This record gives sequence, C-alpha cells and structure tokens, in this order.
Amino acid sequence: MGFLTEFKAFALKGNVIDLAIGVVIGAAFGKIVSSLVDDIITPAILTPALKAAKLSNLSQLVIPGTAIKYGNFLSQVIAFLIVAVALFLIIQAINKMQRKQPVAAVEVKATKEEMLLTEIRDLLAGQKK
Repeated sequence: MGFLTEFKAFALKGNVIDLAIGVVIGAAFGKIVSSLVDDIITPAILTPALKAAKLSNLSQLVIPGTAIKYGNFLSQVIAFLIVAVALFLIIQAINKMQRKQPVAAVEVKATKEEMLLTEIRDLLAGQKK
C-alpha cells in the first residue's frame, strides 16, 4: 500500500474524526470560558479587589519592580478551573449514561449433543471415584 492510501485509512478512522471534532469543540469552549472569566467573573468578583489596588484591569496586577504579571496568571487559573469542572461534570454524565443495565438471564436450551456430552462427563467422573 502506498503512503497516501495508508494515510487515508488512518485519517478516516472514526477515532481520528472524533478527536478532530473534540478539538474544535474544545477550542470554541475555551473561548467561551475565556469570555466568561474576562467579561463576567473578573468584573463581578474581582472589581472590588482591583479598585482597592487602584487598578482597572486584571492584567495590571504585577509584582512591583518586576515584569511578572500575576493578574493574567490568575485569570488563566480561573479559566482552567472552570474548564476542569465542566469536563468533570460532562464525563460523570457520560459515565452514568453508559452504565450497563443488568441483563435479564436468558434461559439457553442445551442441544442434544451437549446433553449427551454432559452425561458422558458425569459418567466418567463417577468412574474415577
């Protein structure tokens, strides 16, 4: 098989396509979470702290005398925690849906050959005693 044929077989497998869809959805979800943190959580929760520090933006939080912007880091930590909790909840829901329901026992009738083999087995076991 040629390289292109093998690559086509690999790329069109269901798992690869599912992964690609997951990456695209994850990127969109990341943008939503970033917007949530930057536009809603930061202004609503951190505004009093920013006003107390006489700052207007979280990115202005820096360690004095350095270029370390820990405000941006805090924003990314909040975004990560939101994504982690959301994924945890999604995985929990998926696991609940995938739990197998107990299957009712189905009575299987033994064939004539199986019954004969069982009798032979029992007879041989009786002779060994």
